[in-house]
Amino acid sequence: MMKVVLLGSGNVATHLGQALKSAGHQILQVWSRTFENAQQLAVSLDASPISDLESLSEEAEIYIISVSDNAIPAVCAQFPFQDKLIVHTSGTTGLDVFDGHLNRCGVFYPLQTFSKQRAVDFQKVPMLIEGSSTNVTGDLLALAKSLSHKAVILNSEQRKALHVAAVFACNFSNHLYSIASEILSQNKMDFDLIRPLIEETAAKAQTFNPQEVQTGPAVRNDQLTLAKHFEFLKDQPELRKIYQLMSQHIINFYQKS
Repeated sequence: MMKVVLLGSGNVATHLGQALKSAGHQILQVWSRTFENAQQLAVSLDASPISDLESLSEEAEIYIISVSDNAIPAVCAQFPFQDKLIVHTSGTTGLDVFDGHLNRCGVFYPLQTFSKQRAVDFQKVPMLIEGSSTNVTGDLLALAKSLSHKAVILNSEQRKALHVAAVFACNFSNHLYSIASEILSQNKMDFDLIRPLIEETAAKAQTFNPQEVQTGPAVRNDQLTLAKHFEFLKDQPELRKIYQLMSQHIINFYQKS
């Protein structure tokens, strides 16, 4: 069991804090620049809320930064302890963000999309670990394995590549769902009509290499259908450009294969 302080109160901090508590770890404090946000999360974790980094407890064994990437350097610079273990949860920020500030540091990155309104089974969330020393890496691996069935050591460049891949697989895909929803709504149809299609596409990706199960007019190089779709989008130039770029990339990808 570890004593933990959470530096942040957003989606990642919320889910990570709940997972840590469920695994038997003790959350001592939750810090946020907005005291009300710290208080809201702290109450659910039986922790103390704070909004001043100078009020951090010295009793914690690990301090976990879960803030936006551009705020991480400022938190590191203001962290009041030199030899305490501190980590961030960013996919893209390197370990070098701690350089010149802290001695025992690392990365504790959960690869998942988090929303406060939806529960996540943390046992299935890959935990990506990087430590400033062998001892730190070992401590982080032990903590990660208490939360998840999959804990992996990755360096900063590998983690950045993983994060880029995750943006394509998750964030871009979800935005495409939003585009699809708008097209359906504009034509007086319900998004429920394509939920089974989304479910089947995701299910196939869990079983097969996605390259093996690509479907649609672009992979067939069906120029007649592509032209009809392109014409349909004539009054929406941004969507037309997205459709054209995506379709051409699929055509090029499978012609190359």
